Amino acid sequence: MRRLASGMTALAAAVTLAACSATAPQPGEAARKPTPQGQGQPEYLVFYEHGRGREAKAAVERAGGTTVADNTKLGYLLAAGGDGAFQAAVGGDPAVVGVSPDRSIGRTASKPVTRALPDEQAFTKRAGEPLAPRQWDMRMIGADRANAKVPGSKKVLVGVIDTGVDGKHPDIAPNFNRELSRNFVTDRPKDDYGETLDGPCEAKNCKDPVDADDDGHGTHVASTIASPINGIGIAGVAPGVQIVNIRAGQDSGFFFLKPSLDALTYAADIGVDVVNMSYYVDPWLFNCRANKSDTKKQQLEQRAIITGMQRALDYARKRGVTLISALGNGSTDLGNPKIDKQSPGYPKGDEKERTIDNSCINVPAESKGVISVSALGPSGRKAAYSDYGVEQTDVSAPGGDVLDGQGVNVTRSILAAAPEHVLRAAGRVGKDGKPKGADVVRDCTGGPCSYYQYLEGTSMAAPHATGVAAILISRFGKPGKGGLELAPDTVQDLLYKTATPKACPSPREYTYNAFGTSEKHLCQGDTDDNGFYGHGIVNAWKAATAQP
Repeated sequence: MRRLASGMTALAAAVTLAACSATAPQPGEAARKPTPQGQGQPEYLVFYEHGRGREAKAAVERAGGTTVADNTKLGYLLAAGGDGAFQAAVGGDPAVVGVSPDRSIGRTASKPVTRALPDEQAFTKRAGEPLAPRQWDMRMIGADRANAKVPGSKKVLVGVIDTGVDGKHPDIAPNFNRELSRNFVTDRPKDDYGETLDGPCEAKNCKDPVDADDDGHGTHVASTIASPINGIGIAGVAPGVQIVNIRAGQDSGFFFLKPSLDALTYAADIGVDVVNMSYYVDPWLFNCRANKSDTKKQQLEQRAIITGMQRALDYARKRGVTLISALGNGSTDLGNPKIDKQSPGYPKGDEKERTIDNSCINVPAESKGVISVSALGPSGRKAAYSDYGVEQTDVSAPGGDVLDGQGVNVTRSILAAAPEHVLRAAGRVGKDGKPKGADVVRDCTGGPCSYYQYLEGTSMAAPHATGVAAILISRFGKPGKGGLELAPDTVQDLLYKTATPKACPSPREYTYNAFGTSEKHLCQGDTDDNGFYGHGIVNAWKAATAQP
């Protein structure tokens, strides 16, 4: 999960979060001014009260702007603004509930879609993949046993809303649905200050194909969910289901509002069963409706993120999409947050320190209707970096913790597929194809070599829960929309019931020690529902065998 390290203490900062949190940005120069990106006027997402679209359009016109499009599904206008006062002027209208700059560029054409199935040759029942001994995470949740009993149905669609998915990876391709996959992001070489953002474009018009991932984060997530049993590398939690890439993240790891809205709406419209969201919506780690230290424009933007994402999540959930999110990597009690040092995180250098409270939320982890997942190390303890909270943690799952034991060991992280070109670009693979460190593993036993990487974070925990949800839908879903359907409320209930309860540590205030630094996290709640483990550790074996 990108940059969910806000408020990270000295201990958590010592933990290597790999791709799950970016390097802290350097302070920017106060005098920097944004440089124009693209042509024409800047565009905004103007969210209006239900039934007040006409009034919002009138407000846009009075502010000197024009309405480009009206998204009646989620209740917002895409408006081309006028001068710098446009956002505040429109936001002052009583019909408007939030206004956010649209930082995405480009459009994704709408095309008819079909629920095509990948080749059935992908899946053969066999116990144990070549790298299975390295998958302590799958053994922790019983997925190694569940694989043979309920690998998951090809009729179940799992949407990965992330940085993309390497659909050509040998250990993902058999379960990758290319026809349904979409990319709602256009790469941006530079940010608003002219600094490098995504870097040079790899594809024409800066629009990557639907089977590409130039970051690696989304590929890792997809692999944990559904790498097939095919004699190559690893097996995912649900190795028989389909993966749909619904890209909303930039190459640089930023996730802006409009692509996230588009991704959730699209997932709902094509009948996706469950989506994994291992990210937060930029640029605000914590979104506050009326923080006194924020400008009026910043308040309007945060209100737009809170409102817009909740509408998109509601839209998806009402159409049968189970929503699963990573909780966050800031080692923060989300029920009692105090300081946000990382917002606004875009453009880099605009960050400021502000005091926050429990009225401020991380989106989508703390949005309504979302199942949020904390991360565990191999011993079963809550990972040092993982956020927590008795009201926020719904379930827990292995996410890795390199500090969970003596010294630092990268194999305590989660191993999953990685795009070879990303590893080579990062210098993790040599010219001879051999990995350059213990964090990268190569498997050549099943034919062409494939690559895997150890990563840790709540980003890695969430896909374990998503895979278990896919197993439950495979078992109990009813035919519909060309596939299987199971109400999100039912999936959630079954996910909680099949989880393995885990009590708070004793004493409840657990002390994490590393590199001469210590930190205490207080676990609140009872065995059935607490701030560290929620309703328990997700359990693939129980999901595959338990009766409803």
